[in-house]
Amino acid sequence: MATEIKAPTFPESVAEGSVAAWHKKPGDSVERDELIVEIETDKVVLEVVAPEAGTLSEVLAEEGDTVQSEQVLGRIGEGAAKGGEKKSEKSSEKADAKAEPKSEAKSETKAAPAAGGKSHEVKAPTFPESIQEGTVATWHKQVGEAVKRDEVLADIETDKVVLEVVAPADGAIAEIKVEEGSQVESEAVLAIFTEGAGGAATAADETPAASADDGSGDEKVGDKILAPAARKMVAEHDLDVSKIDGTGKGGRILKEDVQRAVQAGTAKKSAATPAAAPKQAAAAAPVVEGERPEKRVPMSRLRQTIAKRLVQAQQTAAMLTTYNEVDMGAVMELRAQYKDTFLKAHDVKLGFMGFFVKAAAEALKRFPDVNASIDGTDIVYHGYQDIGVAVSTDRGLVVPVLRDTDSMKIADVEKGIVDFGKRARDGKLGIDEMQGGTFTITNGGIFGSLMSTPIINPPQTAILGMHKIQERPMAVNGKVEIRPMMYLALSYDHRMIDGKDAVQFLVTIKELLEDPARLLLDI
Repeated sequence: MATEIKAPTFPESVAEGSVAAWHKKPGDSVERDELIVEIETDKVVLEVVAPEAGTLSEVLAEEGDTVQSEQVLGRIGEGAAKGGEKKSEKSSEKADAKAEPKSEAKSETKAAPAAGGKSHEVKAPTFPESIQEGTVATWHKQVGEAVKRDEVLADIETDKVVLEVVAPADGAIAEIKVEEGSQVESEAVLAIFTEGAGGAATAADETPAASADDGSGDEKVGDKILAPAARKMVAEHDLDVSKIDGTGKGGRILKEDVQRAVQAGTAKKSAATPAAAPKQAAAAAPVVEGERPEKRVPMSRLRQTIAKRLVQAQQTAAMLTTYNEVDMGAVMELRAQYKDTFLKAHDVKLGFMGFFVKAAAEALKRFPDVNASIDGTDIVYHGYQDIGVAVSTDRGLVVPVLRDTDSMKIADVEKGIVDFGKRARDGKLGIDEMQGGTFTITNGGIFGSLMSTPIINPPQTAILGMHKIQERPMAVNGKVEIRPMMYLALSYDHRMIDGKDAVQFLVTIKELLEDPARLLLDI
């Protein structure tokens, strides 16, 4: 009886994916849980493993085809492949013939002449409903330059995330239709790509050991074999493949292996050679004219959106800010006492943000007006506490959202924030992770800010600003003591929140932080 191979269940924010690479051909034997096909979405590459051992009997979705969540991709028959290579070759030829009208199969790439074979339109990704257009930020490849399948061709920058456009096959770009800096809509044609083009010249210059493709989607670099998803990550982070240990079958380097190497920082390439350094410096240097140089660059879409929203918030909200200060001594003592135990138990450091998020979640329950939002002439009261945490990146400020913080433990909060921070800096946050939110916390203290006035993140009605912890002389029980103090700022929309509630909300956070036991005892 045949076993169906199905696409994974996609997250709600992912409508569809495309078949990136089949690692087996019809007639090949497979083991249970062996990687068989990869599905690429606009956010992640998903690996599909064999549900049972047997023989791949049928491929229903060819490489390059668009598939839906849980769609049947192929079937596995019982037993291993028999009859030697003839059966495998016959099945493979049949699959190639079936795929010829619409597929981007590897066999076509190999058969293509050096001057170029089948042509494809390279299109912008399908943008989510909340994104109207994007900007071509960077072309990583030029016309005629040889590229590998799944190698990044261009980056599309939207007002929330950067989306990558990858090569549909081995070949080269024949024509670029949209230059850098141009705005594009969803699925707009960016370039014309030709299979096999540009490959002959570069192939002659490469030694067989340097890079080889066996037609499965894997690529051999030196003595290492990389899966497509792993190859993509290696290129993104510019890693030295020889320093990465593969845990896949036969030492194959998987995506997880690359992720571990990135986190550990053990696979970085050596510093640029002296000959290459001047070239890199020249490329990075701005154009200088006269003795008073200026450099003019277009504002990124993310920066444009941030500017627009900040001005809009100040123009539409009746924004006020109330201030208070909190003695961080109790929290700091708690951290010092349990930081090592916490790290061993949860594999994450105990920071300050976990306490602030939990204190804010408790205060939001007590003051529902602060957790509400304004929609036209309606007030929307939220029965949950989704708190956005502002994260600074090279591209600008982004605010990923922690969902249902009331039910989260401090360890969960810390893990979520570490993950958000890393993926924000790598440009890997999903759009759905930055939408929604009923309240926001921003921490200017990590940059040394002693006091600031945060701006509300519409349609939310309040935002909490944290600042630098600084020792100051304080009057404690009639005596002067040096205490670690932090100024807190709460900006709020006076159309929705009265001054009394805003002040009491901030005082509640102060009391919970100065006596952290309250967070555990719910008092």
